[in-house]
Amino acid sequence: MKPVQQMKPAVAISLAALALAACSQVKPGHVGIKVNQYGSDAGVSNIALGVGTYFTPFGTTIEEYPVFTNTYTYSSSRTEGSTNNEQFEFQDKNGLGLSADIAVSYSVNSELAPKLYQKYRVDADGIIAGPLRNAIRNALVDRAAQMGVEEIYGPRKQELLDGVQADVAKYFAPYGLNIEKLFWAGNVRVPDAVLAQINAKIANEQAALAAQAKVAQATAEAAQQVATAEGHAKAIQIEAEAIKTNPEIIQLRAVEKWNGQLPTYTSNGPMPFIGSVSR
Repeated sequence: MKPVQQMKPAVAISLAALALAACSQVKPGHVGIKVNQYGSDAGVSNIALGVGTYFTPFGTTIEEYPVFTNTYTYSSSRTEGSTNNEQFEFQDKNGLGLSADIAVSYSVNSELAPKLYQKYRVDADGIIAGPLRNAIRNALVDRAAQMGVEEIYGPRKQELLDGVQADVAKYFAPYGLNIEKLFWAGNVRVPDAVLAQINAKIANEQAALAAQAKVAQATAEAAQQVATAEGHAKAIQIEAEAIKTNPEIIQLRAVEKWNGQLPTYTSNGPMPFIGSVSR
């Protein structure tokens, strides 16, 4: 009987191991989607699974999608995103070839996660590498084709990306993939010859603006000088008319400036001011 009694703990351990092996976890920050390969209920469950441990017998798996915000960069660099070149290539309205790196922040709506998996049947990495990248590329190609290279590289650069974000967000909204933000992960890459032309044009425009500013400043200064001169002339004219009608103003001004000392005077005529006042 001893061998049988010794086997009981081993059987219990084996059963416990099998039970654990038949369980899967949904980690914090994720939502689970139960997929059954066999039986009458084969397929993707419409009920999203929250964080926890679930029984997953043979033929049953749980896929996970992140419900927190993730950021992924599609880049030509091997140190960001994939080791492959994932840059986006597109053209302006004249067919000029351009390229750029773009980052995306995204999350999954937990309630719609089963619908997202039913649509694409891939995990989060598969969504990023396939459907999401394709949607961004298609929207970027369509919108960039309506702009010139100077607009894309310059004043409408952010407008272009905002439009792409709106298109992609609208496309994925019914499936629960939230496109929170698209970012330029660097400058739009333009052929060197075209970039030199753009920079030269910008430099010329800035020089022209500077010249216009100098002309405007000189014009304003000249107008100020004219206004000052006109005001001075008007004041002289008014003073002259006042003196003409009232000559005593001259004596009044002289008295105002007199320091109180009589001047040395040798002429036989009347002394200034005094002679006039005596009359």
